Amino acid sequence: MRPKDSPIRVKVEDLKLGMYVQLAGTWIEHSFVRNSFLLKNQAQILKIAKQGTKEVIVHPLKSSVLPVIENKSRPAPSPETIRVWETPLMPENFNKILKDATVPPKQKAGYIYEASLDVMDRLLKNPNVENLTQFKEGVSDIVDLILDDNETSSHLLNITNHDYYTFTHSVNVGVLSILLTKALYGSSSPHDMGELGAAFFLHDLGKIHIPDTLITKPGIFNDEERRIMQAHPKEGFQILSDTDQLSPECKIIVMQHHERADGSGYPLGLKNNEIHAYGRICSIADVFDALTSERPYKAGLTPFEALSIMKNQMGHHFSPNIFAEFVNLFSR
Repeated sequence: MRPKDSPIRVKVEDLKLGMYVQLAGTWIEHSFVRNSFLLKNQAQILKIAKQGTKEVIVHPLKSSVLPVIENKSRPAPSPETIRVWETPLMPENFNKILKDATVPPKQKAGYIYEASLDVMDRLLKNPNVENLTQFKEGVSDIVDLILDDNETSSHLLNITNHDYYTFTHSVNVGVLSILLTKALYGSSSPHDMGELGAAFFLHDLGKIHIPDTLITKPGIFNDEERRIMQAHPKEGFQILSDTDQLSPECKIIVMQHHERADGSGYPLGLKNNEIHAYGRICSIADVFDALTSERPYKAGLTPFEALSIMKNQMGHHFSPNIFAEFVNLFSR
């Protein structure tokens, strides 16, 4: 388990691959797509240095390589410096930027994704009633934009981040599932797209009760570890029930996103049409992001490689027509 230290300042010349950095300012004030990210190559460090940046914030909790701190008494950065939102959960200008027609679609997609990552990270640390309510309202705005703005939607598909943390995975699966639902149903009235969007983002909420050592463990689980990990759909269900956020959509998706068409999934071992279409949608997006995400113990696959494995080796897990539509998202 990574040490849960506070964010710290690190000089650019002391940066190492594997550190999770946060740049000063907003996403639009530098040349990176995201405001915070994992350093995976020297080119990223050089790019930060060329911008004239002297220091950046490093988050030890999200880093695989920790910085060496010579001055133990160095004060932690202020909340303003590390841009932690206290209240409300969603950024104050979030809805305004979403509706601003003058913001180019690519920049709007980058803003939506960056804001979603930060909000999801915070939400998973404190999924109380107030935060979940605000989150659902914010996700509803994202869903409306995806339904109405095809160009911004296409950019969202291309910028999903493949460093695997529960919060990045949650956002990736949320975005992919909403895009797939749009492709299947459009904005047809029988589907509460706002609730669906929130449910897709919250599908792994129960993992906050799973030890980090299991979530990041390489290799195969033993029987006890598997039992603990496979409890997370029910744990998520219980959190949403306790906070009175258990809409029909949330109930279905949180409980069914690990069910498989051949009955090999969990927690209920459902088969084929016993699994709701919403559960089948989320399961495809969930597996795809798991395959394409980079972990400390494996490289991420390309989308083509992941889709090929899903078709040729895992096809019996998925609904054929829904999977075909998912493939079409990338062919477009």
